[in-house]
Amino acid sequence: MKEAITSFVGLDVHKNSVAIAVAEAGRQAPRFVGTVPSSMSTLCKTLRGVCRAERTLVVYEAGPCGYGWARHLRAHGWTCDVIAPARIARSPAEQRIKTDRRDALLLARESRAGNLVSVVMPDTSDEAIRDLSRTREDACVARLRARQQLKAMLLRHGHAHQGKTSWTGAHERHLSTIRFAHSAQQIAFEEYRQAVKEAHERVERLTEQLREQCAHWRMNPLVKALMCLRGFDFVAAVTFVAEVGDPRRFSHPRELMAYLGLVPSEYSSGESRHQGPITKTGNKHARRILVEAAWNYRHRASISRVLEVRQQGQSKASRDIAWRAQLRLTRRFAHLSMRRLPQNKVCVAIARELAGFIWDIARQLTPASA
Repeated sequence: MKEAITSFVGLDVHKNSVAIAVAEAGRQAPRFVGTVPSSMSTLCKTLRGVCRAERTLVVYEAGPCGYGWARHLRAHGWTCDVIAPARIARSPAEQRIKTDRRDALLLARESRAGNLVSVVMPDTSDEAIRDLSRTREDACVARLRARQQLKAMLLRHGHAHQGKTSWTGAHERHLSTIRFAHSAQQIAFEEYRQAVKEAHERVERLTEQLREQCAHWRMNPLVKALMCLRGFDFVAAVTFVAEVGDPRRFSHPRELMAYLGLVPSEYSSGESRHQGPITKTGNKHARRILVEAAWNYRHRASISRVLEVRQQGQSKASRDIAWRAQLRLTRRFAHLSMRRLPQNKVCVAIARELAGFIWDIARQLTPASA
């Protein structure tokens, strides 16, 4: 039988140091233990001198240090939770004066009071796929920057491309005909072209690696099911699943919408009620994917050849939900556009409803297949 928690430890984890505070069960004020070097063995040794592992709850904020600390502590018998920083209530004084000592004491005190919200910690394979997905996203950003630098140079010297689209075969043939009078400028131009080529090859290489790694991933059935939706190709589906995890952990689709930051902010008091822009809390990568996918619903509902291929081999329930999503969201997009709402606002509204259909598709999968 598990023993009752009598000690609540708050950690303020940084690259080179860890601040430790502990709050004992009861009403005593939490005490600051000290600051130790950022070493897992040193942290465990310090904690063993303060409290018993089987009767202690250790918490720290989610941040750039990741989940390695929690995994290490759990492997050594400690109960450890990673806390959502945005859900920590801070007084005005704590917002104005922020130190490692104060943060550790706050975590220990709020943990004892039960006011902290822990995040869902992914397993190592899920986190590995997410890292690879984010690497590909960074590569796309680098490719875009390289392309912009090349086009900026061409614009400065009067060689701007006049075609409708760039980076196609016609555009590449246009680039191969450009010559500069000065050799230094020609060298700069060729270096920019080489950088663009290498950046594009890196994106393609990472995309292929992502396909290979996802073939044996436990969430691959969910990725394939989401590809039944319009606007969700392989990259969009795997990015969303890698960032959010299993959507069935949310008891209602409204919770998923709130997690993605797609619900409107609200400022109400008494009889007045005002809703502002969306909260933009939660995972920005998944929110971006949803908003990009929502733009596809501005067209009328149809099953294209590409979408038909993606839906092959999927369950009838998933395909039916995807079709209902098309009928609902295309009609909704047209209705909101007729009200002359800004297109960005319309797209966000569609993305919010699209999250509900994603939750419904995930609910159709059995636990063994998700």
